[in-house]
Amino acid sequence: MKNGKLEIGVIGLGQRGAAYGMTDGSIGLLGNILNNSSDVVVTVVCDRFQERLDFASKRIVDHGHDMPIQTTDYKEVIKAGVDAIIISTSWDMHVKVALEGMEAGIPVAMEVGGTHNIDDCWKLVDCHERTGTQIFFMENCCYYKDEALATSLVRNGVLGDISYCQGSYCHDLREEIAGGIDTHHYRLKEYMEHNCENYPTHELGPIAKLLDITSGNRFTKLVSMSSKAQGMKHYIANNPKYSERLKDAEFKQGDITTTMIQCERGETIFLKLDTTLPRMCERGLTVSGTKGFFCQTTQSVVVDGDGFNHELDPYKKTFNSAENYTEYLPDGWKNITQEQLKSGHGGMDYLMLKNFFDCVKNNKPFPIDVYDAVTWMSVTALSELSIAQGSMPVDCPDFTRGKYKIRKTVDVFEFPKL
Repeated sequence: MKNGKLEIGVIGLGQRGAAYGMTDGSIGLLGNILNNSSDVVVTVVCDRFQERLDFASKRIVDHGHDMPIQTTDYKEVIKAGVDAIIISTSWDMHVKVALEGMEAGIPVAMEVGGTHNIDDCWKLVDCHERTGTQIFFMENCCYYKDEALATSLVRNGVLGDISYCQGSYCHDLREEIAGGIDTHHYRLKEYMEHNCENYPTHELGPIAKLLDITSGNRFTKLVSMSSKAQGMKHYIANNPKYSERLKDAEFKQGDITTTMIQCERGETIFLKLDTTLPRMCERGLTVSGTKGFFCQTTQSVVVDGDGFNHELDPYKKTFNSAENYTEYLPDGWKNITQEQLKSGHGGMDYLMLKNFFDCVKNNKPFPIDVYDAVTWMSVTALSELSIAQGSMPVDCPDFTRGKYKIRKTVDVFEFPKL
């Protein structure tokens, strides 16, 4: 830190990194960094494309900061002496860049996505254990209000002993995927070359946290199935912007991929990837326990003794019943401002980066660490293997090498005890 300010290098300045090309009001990670704290400055920016570098640099200067160093080589960011690195590149570069940053002893915040290579997961673990450098996995959904409420209800015993959880990444991404031919978005290549649960962590991260995965519990087996791939073909054929240029494109990624995971303590998890058909956006977090039930989609909490009758207008009676449990929310959500709510993904980006910066400044352990990261990321490779083998079950590695039995659960928030 110089002059009491945390110096940050940002690698990857596209839609997620700097909201480049976005017209929906998104401010990206860069905007959240700039808005998060007067003690944080972006001193180096990196991307392959000069127009993105110029776009990001202008935003930084317009925010009242000095012109950052620009580079197209991520190695230059590592050499620049920054206090932390934020990686928001394409999926296939995440691990490579993170490893080099960790080798240099620089704390790394790495954007989410899966990996097609289990060896990459072990490389991250081995690097952390050898160097002691921390890696923060930026799974922002762990910080969202709904997931925070569900986790607090579990921690407070309101839902009892948890048996089952489910979650989805349901998001109509057809334009983003096809548009990769113009925007260089990595999803186009991914959907053409792979068939798997390619983006598991938004739904899985919060579930893994509340089930104590890597900290007293672990995944043991996984099985995945994928439907036929027709969504992108139909979308492209009926969209003049892409119909000629992508007429020969072949997509391996099935329209809907479903995955079941078995946990050592006996819980089961159901995941769904649904991104190439028309639908509304939904994560669909569901938690089922011996005393109660949480449903994100309907904003419902149903617990024993609340007078609920499941045969008499169940939806009318339970829609938005989660509003009755706001006392279980952590202070971060009780005190959030309207400006912070608008700062990206409903406020969770702001809270996530605030947590990261606090950990770096005060040398605290990261609440979503390397073991969490690789365990969640590995679902992509494992699902691809399961599907390729005719949806056969596959074993899930224990990346903690047995330490999950003694590791203590670290939540992203301090939850009230009620």
